[in-house]
Amino acid sequence: MARVLRLVLSPRWIAWHLLTLGAMTTCAFLAIWQWGRAGSAMGSALNVGYGLQWPLFALFFAFFWWHFLHMEVRSLRDAEGAMRTDEAAGTTTGDGAGDPGEPSAADEPVRPAAPEKTPEPDPDRPSPFGPRPAGVDLSRLSDPQIRAYNDELAKLNARNQEH
Repeated sequence: MARVLRLVLSPRWIAWHLLTLGAMTTCAFLAIWQWGRAGSAMGSALNVGYGLQWPLFALFFAFFWWHFLHMEVRSLRDAEGAMRTDEAAGTTTGDGAGDPGEPSAADEPVRPAAPEKTPEPDPDRPSPFGPRPAGVDLSRLSDPQIRAYNDELAKLNARNQEH
């Protein structure tokens, strides 16, 4: 229980508490404002909709605050349970007669497995990011419809330049 209380009162979680409380207060203020605006002479059904929607946003903030807090408490309790299980099982190595000053295998940090290597690109293949070789006719430029369209655009541009 003390660890959970320490988690809830940690600086990071105090910031999350304040942020959530601020967001919920803002949503409540906006709901009251929209509801008041809906009752005014210039109000509409849209204001009523927003007046009902802002409290839902506040509930959204509250739900996710509770959800994230619950996830952290659960992971903290799981870590405590794993630590208790390790202590109960006795994590000594070898025959148990090791030197007290000598670090055991349990004290060594667990290193993550090396990531799988991605295959290297073929060096003989040209890079798609480099310049295009000169003299290469792209297939879409050799299309007669595209060529006619580009010619028409060139004529329109030339006529526009004359005026």
